Amino acid sequence: MTEQIRIQIPEGISIKAGTAEIEVSGKLGKDRRPFNSNLLSAKVSESHLDISIREHKKVAKIAAMAASALAKQIGSDIEGVTHGHEIKMEIVYAHFPMTVEISEKEAIINNMLGERSPRRSKLIGDTKVEVKGKDVVIRGIKLDDVTQTAANIRKASKVRNRDERIFQDGIYYAIG
Repeated sequence: MTEQIRIQIPEGISIKAGTAEIEVSGKLGKDRRPFNSNLLSAKVSESHLDISIREHKKVAKIAAMAASALAKQIGSDIEGVTHGHEIKMEIVYAHFPMTVEISEKEAIINNMLGERSPRRSKLIGDTKVEVKGKDVVIRGIKLDDVTQTAANIRKASKVRNRDERIFQDGIYYAIG
């Protein structure tokens, strides 16, 4: 093994490294992150996690990129199990009053542009979605699940078969 990336483990976080998976545990829960064990190996020492690149002559650059991406994802997982991830969205309508309901694994958008059938979007993983008036708040431990849930809601509320310059109704990411 030649190169390695070292990640400092903060207080209150425990990390377990398996042959092809890293588990990060904190006060909000657990998150598991798989990795390519042919390219990388992971080892937990005292207060840090070492991600090492295995010897590969032909795929050295790919292994280095995979190690860098895994280190970034582990940092995101540490942030998620300590503080959680949150995305705020806003319901915007001018033509028809739109409502959003949350069931077990989907968000149901009613009366989008006066349509009779509701639009549905899938909630990914263990994300929690709250609707308060015109605000939609998406929370979760895993950043991938939170951002994909937000993207699904945005995609479901996209205006179809109309001029988007005039019909600007939808659910948008809130700024600030």
